[in-house]
Amino acid sequence: MRGKGVRVPGAWSTGLRLGGRLDRYVAELFIGSYAVAILLIVGIFLIMDMTSSLDDYMAVGEDGMSPSGWLVVRLYLLKIPFLFLEVAPFVTLVGGLFTVSKLMANREVIAALGAGVSARRVLLPVFVCAGILGLGMFGLRELATESIGERRDNLADRLITRRNTPVYENLWVKDARGNPIRIAEYYPSVGGGNPRIHGFAATLNQGDNWVKVTARDATYIDGVWQLSDGFRFSIMESAGKETEVVTSLESGLTPRDIRTAWKAREAPTDLSFSELQELSQRDPDNIQWHTLLQVNLAFPFAHIVLLLVALPFLLRYERSKGAAGAGLGFILCIFYFALDFVCRSLGLQGEMGAMVAGWLPVLLFGSLGVVVFSSSRT
Repeated sequence: MRGKGVRVPGAWSTGLRLGGRLDRYVAELFIGSYAVAILLIVGIFLIMDMTSSLDDYMAVGEDGMSPSGWLVVRLYLLKIPFLFLEVAPFVTLVGGLFTVSKLMANREVIAALGAGVSARRVLLPVFVCAGILGLGMFGLRELATESIGERRDNLADRLITRRNTPVYENLWVKDARGNPIRIAEYYPSVGGGNPRIHGFAATLNQGDNWVKVTARDATYIDGVWQLSDGFRFSIMESAGKETEVVTSLESGLTPRDIRTAWKAREAPTDLSFSELQELSQRDPDNIQWHTLLQVNLAFPFAHIVLLLVALPFLLRYERSKGAAGAGLGFILCIFYFALDFVCRSLGLQGEMGAMVAGWLPVLLFGSLGVVVFSSSRT
């Protein structure tokens, strides 16, 4: 039972060292339960998504043809990481419930109690794994957004609109210098082509003067926007209204900025932490970006909070009370998600401070979980 590892300090200590045989056994049990929970929860949400969207993807187009089934399969393969991220804390919760259920069913917690090991200490590996998973989900969101997010969105647009190239319409974007830019239509790079804008109008701050640059088309080549029918003129009357022809523009605007602005309008909750940081720096008065930043920061803690709230109710040594306790813990977790949704909505509407909206559910239910867990029979 003692094994080798780091000694656990404080109330969790029972003479066992972290990483010993007991910890490895419980961790392996949790990992197996977590894998089952992934298949169960992600599978359910995948079926729900297919039920609501598959008809739109497979609908017959104007040419009388339906898209190939392989395109739909590719889309759902790209969707799975994002579906997983949406339900990741819930997967951790179900994995923890499965783990404790197995320990209780095999009387292993009672055996540990008889050996002088508290139930808290037995479950410590579950909480350690949950913390690692929370941090991993934060990194996975950044990686998935950067690597496959655009491909997923482009393929979904292709299946719904039957266009080979997606079109972002009527966008307002702020470049790296905070200059506002209006874009009538944006055609992202697909298949190796250069990103292109149709209908370009930028208001640029040049020292003591403000100028406006307009163009019929703008193509992004080697970091510079090449303009067709481009004109520049001063907005300030003191500088005159003389119009100047321009053929290129070195602006702080990049194709990534345009895509981020489109996501911010169409699906703000899909924004990664790095994208939210960029938006909040360019538009510091926008409460939405600050709220979503705090929500993303609090997100990893949900994995631990849900376990703190639910697991103590499963530590009932009478079989008749165990099922009822698990149900009560599950209901409390549903209330957590409801509070998280309400706080996030109020924060995005500016009715609640960004910090409060992001952290209130974690602090409230985390405190409740600590009280319940510390008062349970261990």
